[in-house]
Amino acid sequence: MSLVLPTAAPAPRPFLGVSRSVTGRFWRERLDARAAQATLAMVQRHGVPEILARVLAGRGVGIDEVEAWLDPTVRRLLPDPDTLTDMGACVARLADAVVKGESVAVFGDYDVDGATSTALLVEVLLAGGLDPAFHIPDRIFEGYGPNIPAIEALAARGASLLVTVDCGTMSFEPFARAREIGLDVVVIDHHQAGETLPAVEALVNPNRVDDLSGLGHLCAVGLVFVVAVGLVRELRRRGWWNAERPEPDLLASLDLVALGTVADVVPLLGLNRAYVTKGLLQLRKRERPGLTALMDAARLSGPPKAWHLGFLLGPRINAGGRIGDAGLGTRLLLTRDPIEAQAIAAELDRLNTERQQVERAIVAEAEAEAEAALGLAGEGAVILSSGQGWHPGVVGLVAARLKEKFGRPAFAIAFTGETGAGSARSIPGVDVGRAVRGAVELGLLVKGGGHAMAAGLTVARDRLGDLRAYLEEALTVSVEEARAVDETMIDGALSAAGATPDLVDLMERAGPYGAGNPQPVFAFPAHRVVYAEAGNADQVRVRLRGSDGAVISGVAFRAANAPLGQALMAARGQQVHVAGTLDLDTWQGRTQVSLRVSDLASTEMP
Repeated sequence: MSLVLPTAAPAPRPFLGVSRSVTGRFWRERLDARAAQATLAMVQRHGVPEILARVLAGRGVGIDEVEAWLDPTVRRLLPDPDTLTDMGACVARLADAVVKGESVAVFGDYDVDGATSTALLVEVLLAGGLDPAFHIPDRIFEGYGPNIPAIEALAARGASLLVTVDCGTMSFEPFARAREIGLDVVVIDHHQAGETLPAVEALVNPNRVDDLSGLGHLCAVGLVFVVAVGLVRELRRRGWWNAERPEPDLLASLDLVALGTVADVVPLLGLNRAYVTKGLLQLRKRERPGLTALMDAARLSGPPKAWHLGFLLGPRINAGGRIGDAGLGTRLLLTRDPIEAQAIAAELDRLNTERQQVERAIVAEAEAEAEAALGLAGEGAVILSSGQGWHPGVVGLVAARLKEKFGRPAFAIAFTGETGAGSARSIPGVDVGRAVRGAVELGLLVKGGGHAMAAGLTVARDRLGDLRAYLEEALTVSVEEARAVDETMIDGALSAAGATPDLVDLMERAGPYGAGNPQPVFAFPAHRVVYAEAGNADQVRVRLRGSDGAVISGVAFRAANAPLGQALMAARGQQVHVAGTLDLDTWQGRTQVSLRVSDLASTEMP
């Protein structure tokens, strides 16, 4: 009898033979053999174009899911609100407040998710006949989450019910004080929770350990929308709505939900994808004065897309919380006065420009420190940079830039005296939220929390070395595993002539794209670089010519001083393989395809 040993799966072949690009990545075709079979079945059963079927199959869409994927609806994907733990108590307490005409205060976070969550809940309570107050804490002077002075001030103004959104899950001391002064508390949050929760009237959080709803992928504003559905239903049951006080059209609020969902970088799958799809349609109606003014201030031309929310609108709303008035974003979203909206949008646009200048200076300092710490060998699992006098409002952005450049989880900490406030950003497969909570439990941090991809923390200067050692020990294995899989996934090959507006429109049917649903990446084989020059904001603008003479223009963002940008400029006149994503640019009434370059490889691979 012979022993038959299992054979290892064959190693994947590099797409176009690219085993190592200029960014150090292996090019792999996104479709494996099973997905290729699913592509053929989709074409035959549903009649979708083959290239669209390839994109769907490459994202795990089943053959029976095609129609639902191409038309995601909130009504179909929204669960019964009562599937969430404590939802019944939450909507009952909110409904009581509406019916009794109580004074309600909404306490939100200072980011986009917090601003949109606050605005949505305030709008629903306004529709119910209340005049709720809201408070967005100052990032520098108050920090993240509910604090005792703010709670006492809200109670002094007459509030009998405090509702926190996008925060509050671990706010034990502030809520104990709220209880002492007779203030009821309801929490609507999505951040990771411990086994022990604060004593409140209701705490709705799909990430609490006893919640079985399966909605942990929602951001706060997506969760507030579910609460709003439950509240409107409860008030309908109580006979509250009538001709003088009509039910609010919650679907009209999906522009807020889409903005917060994209900006909070939660997976664009299931209900989140429906939120963004329908929210973009609502946004295109330009019915909300604040967002209309913000789109104009951001010089957004053409119909808004998901990436516009994350890269144009979100940063401007965040700018108020980072370096200005934290409540500006929420006031912009709530105002119905176009003149006021234009004034707030202009101020947020100005603050965003100022934020960019502050960020660039700190990033340069942080990168220099990180390069010195890593050394020539590039050793170390984690980037941890800190500086005295750094602006605390931009440390999250600095951490994101460090993460992008070095391909590792990054922590950026702004010290004021002997205490520093910091943010962390992670790479897929590495849970920084868990690491930060572990550091809190060990006494290495004053406080901290977050989720897998992002976290916030406060640390004493004399514990910085201990924190660095702990993070290296806690994250080395997961970082090594994550960095071992450094690939550019390719959805297909195109020529410059094949990159048409019709193709881009077709690809949009599988969107919106973002976290969890990556935008299709196409390779352009053996295209000649006929132009490549550094432009504004660290960009490199390029033009590529295919063998048939057709030309496509493109841009590599934040690349002028990076290997990708340097390689593009060095390749002028040469044939190279280029990878990137496609978008439509509209300028002076003319629409053309633009390539966002993400990778580059030689046509002469070893």
